[in-house]
Amino acid sequence: MPKIATTSSYSITMRLHTEPDHSVIGSVATAIAAEGGIVMAVDVAESANDRLVIDVTCSAIDADHAAQLREKVDAVDGVTVHKVSDRTFLLHIGGKIEVTSKVPLRNRDDLSMAYTPGVGRVSKALADNPGDVSRLTVKGNSVAVVTDGSAVLGLGNIGPGAALPVMEGKAALFKRFAGIDAWPICLASQDTDEIVRAVEMIAPGFGGINLEDIAAPRCFEIEARLRESLDIPVFHDDQHGTAIVVLAALTNALRVVGKKLEDLRIVVSGAGAAGTAIVTLLLAAGVTDVVVWDREGCLSGDDESLPAAKLKLAKVTNPRKVRGDLHTGVTGADVFIGVSAPNVLDAEWIKDMNEKAIVFALANPDPEVEPGDAGEYAAVVASGRSDYPNQINNVLAFPGVFRGLLDARATDVTIEMMLRAADAIAHVVKDEELNPTFIIPSVFNSEVPKAVARAIAGKHATLGDD
Repeated sequence: MPKIATTSSYSITMRLHTEPDHSVIGSVATAIAAEGGIVMAVDVAESANDRLVIDVTCSAIDADHAAQLREKVDAVDGVTVHKVSDRTFLLHIGGKIEVTSKVPLRNRDDLSMAYTPGVGRVSKALADNPGDVSRLTVKGNSVAVVTDGSAVLGLGNIGPGAALPVMEGKAALFKRFAGIDAWPICLASQDTDEIVRAVEMIAPGFGGINLEDIAAPRCFEIEARLRESLDIPVFHDDQHGTAIVVLAALTNALRVVGKKLEDLRIVVSGAGAAGTAIVTLLLAAGVTDVVVWDREGCLSGDDESLPAAKLKLAKVTNPRKVRGDLHTGVTGADVFIGVSAPNVLDAEWIKDMNEKAIVFALANPDPEVEPGDAGEYAAVVASGRSDYPNQINNVLAFPGVFRGLLDARATDVTIEMMLRAADAIAHVVKDEELNPTFIIPSVFNSEVPKAVARAIAGKHATLGDD
């Protein structure tokens, strides 16, 4: 039986034609279980004198495992697999989001106010008083989710069209968790100047910009230039959303193991967008000893051969000038944070970390070390996966962050805001709830976006001045 847990991401529904014998259902369920699948539902779609039509829904580990489940079911005596539907693809048919009107359009009166001629009065008022645009239009509750498709999930540079389902999903999360109307904007360019100009041109219709899945180091320049040129907040979720949730989880992990942030030795695996933002936020929070490991080994500020972005990161980290491989880096460390690649951390190396080690293996879908293996040696383990405890998920941050930014009519996102957001997420977990397998609240905890929004908007008078 497969060792890795199944997931609804690879759930399928098989339509079976069987002999008119209900005991066949038990045989099918047994075959699926023997192959490591999990039966989620069994429905009799049709019943006749000579056959049954049965829909069996089950979860698998991945696409290959789903195919194996089909083969095993097809081999059961008296069973023919007529059709297989991938439930994830079915969910995406026609897209996941839509536009609906907030106002009734029942008659001429409604039309005359919502559109011409009444709308002209509102437009004239906004031309005279541009500051009212956010109050009288969707701008006050809207975010553009912008990508060039160059660094999508774990898939890499797959382009804007293939990135669209991810951006749709992000928009759906904005609506579900913060009531924000978000719009997927997939740009057909990976040129920095063109991307910056495109976002500048659409910005008047939005209250905030969420950059998404843009590859490093280009994403750094794009964000910096847009923050300089726009009067609305620009937030790169792959960087800052990840950093906020990591700091929140680390705050609570330290509550579990009884260590202090300023005393830690931390190793961050991955010097890309997420790794850079995590390091920046950790340093701002008071961490003094961070070593970053990437393809070149442990990054050190005295290594002038490093690429510019990595050298810049190295110069503000690694005070002990550690050189070498990842094993060398984690030896004597208190915390490992992985935002890099699968299976780069040998679970045995955790034994060489300090007592009560903390391991965050966040590469998705395959982490730097299997959480179950890491748990044999580490005091606290977290991952980016939903099928293990302590999922570090950006949805804990970005809905509340933008809710707070929009409510405060903020013009910028600051480090201090992010620190407050991380603290707010951490303290949603009460002392009586806290334990090594529960250091971060559920993404469905309705208090999380509210707490984050309050934290972000908490210093409205000084927004943009921190």
